[in-house]
Amino acid sequence: MLLLEIIGATLAAGIGSVWIAALLMRLGLGNGNRVGTQHLLSLAAGALLATAFMHLLPEAFESQVEAHDLFAVLLVGLVFFFLLDKAELWHHGHEHGHAHGHGDHGHHHHDAHGHDHGHVHQHEHSAGSQRKSGGWSIVTGDSVHCFGDGVLIASAFLADVRLGVVAAVSVLAHEVPHHIGDLVVMNSSSSNRRAALMKVSLAGAVTALGGLAGYFLLSHLHGALTYLLVIASSSFIYVALADLIPQLQKQLSARETVAQIAWLVAGIVIVTVVSGLAHGHSH
Repeated sequence: MLLLEIIGATLAAGIGSVWIAALLMRLGLGNGNRVGTQHLLSLAAGALLATAFMHLLPEAFESQVEAHDLFAVLLVGLVFFFLLDKAELWHHGHEHGHAHGHGDHGHHHHDAHGHDHGHVHQHEHSAGSQRKSGGWSIVTGDSVHCFGDGVLIASAFLADVRLGVVAAVSVLAHEVPHHIGDLVVMNSSSSNRRAALMKVSLAGAVTALGGLAGYFLLSHLHGALTYLLVIASSSFIYVALADLIPQLQKQLSARETVAQIAWLVAGIVIVTVVSGLAHGHSH
C-alpha cells in the first residue's frame, strides 16, 4: 500500500507540475500578468523554506540522533550543494564561454537532485540563443533532477505518510516555475508545443523511478532515513536562498513588493498549516 502511495505521489508531483506549468502558460500567467513569474517564485521559496524548517528538520530531530550531528550534516549539505553549483557554473563557463557571454543557462542543474528551480528569467533571456539540441539537454537534466525528487519524496513517506504528502506537494509547487522556464526554452527551439510538453512530462515521470528506488533502498537502510531528511532539508534551503530569493531581490514598486511578500508568506502558511494537521493526526 505504501509503495502505491509513493508511486501516486511521485507521479502527481512529477507530471502534475509540468501540466500545471503548461496550463498557467496557456492562461498567460508567469508572463508578467496579474500572477507573474515573481509571484510563483515567491510562493515556491516560501513553500521550500517552510517544508525544510517546519517539516523535514523537526521530523529528523525527533530521532535519537544527537542534534550536533544533524546540524553538522545540514552544514555539510549546504556546502556540498554550493560546491556542486560552482562546479556546474565552471563547467558551463568553459563549455559555452564562446557563446553569447552567459552561455546556456537553460539547463545548468545544481545539486544532487539537479536542482535548477526558478531559473525562469534565465531561461527566458537565453531562449533566443538556444541551440536546437538544447531541448534534449534540458530533458536529460530534468530527468536526473526528478529522480532525486522521487527519492526525497519516498524518504519522507517512509518517515510518515502525511509528511510524504506534504513533501510531494512542496516538490510540485517549486517545480511549476522551473517547468515554465523549461517550456519557454523548449518552445523557442521547436515549433511543436505538444512534443515539447510530452518531453518535459516524460522527464517528470522519472520522479516515480526515483520513488521506487528510494522505497527499496531506504526500507533496507532505515537508519539512514534521518540523515536523508536533513540532506533533503539542506537541498530545499539552498535552492530557496541561493536560487529563488536572489531573483526576488530586485527594485520593485511598493505594490509589487507587497504582492511578492504576500506570496512568500502564503507559501509558508500553506505548508505550516498542513504540517500542523499532519502532526496532529500522526500523534
